[in-house]
Amino acid sequence: MEQSVSVRADRTPPVDAPHTGEQSQGKAQEVAEKAQQQVGEARGRARQQVRDQVNRRSSEAGERVRSAAGDARSVAEELRRQGKDTPARYAEQAANRAERVGEYLHGADCDRILRDVEDFGRRKPWAVAAGGLALGFVASRLLKASSNERYQASQRTSPGPIAER
Repeated sequence: MEQSVSVRADRTPPVDAPHTGEQSQGKAQEVAEKAQQQVGEARGRARQQVRDQVNRRSSEAGERVRSAAGDARSVAEELRRQGKDTPARYAEQAANRAERVGEYLHGADCDRILRDVEDFGRRKPWAVAAGGLALGFVASRLLKASSNERYQASQRTSPGPIAER
């Protein structure tokens, strides 16, 4: 005679199961908060690096523009020596404007530049749209030109079709 033994799986959770679930949830929340904190810190570091780059680049650009203004002043002086007062006046005006732009770029920080660009965009939205359109057109032409050059270069360096046997 065979005897069958039935094993019943105990499906009741252990006594400390709710406590373990709360611990797991607490740990998960702690990990999520730590991850959010690290993301926030990384975002802050990236933002500061961008600000530092913009500040340094704008100062460099300001120096270059002021140097160009000095060159324009030299051209204006030479034109005056040659008796060409009208072109000299235009060159002097260009030098004055370039000098102001150079001083602005050299002295402005990232926040000021961004604020001024936003203000300009609010005052003259069509100018910003036209500028964006012009930049897009120039970018598309540059991409097309470089695409043609890459295509031609690849045609010169590729070995051509393989001859069939």
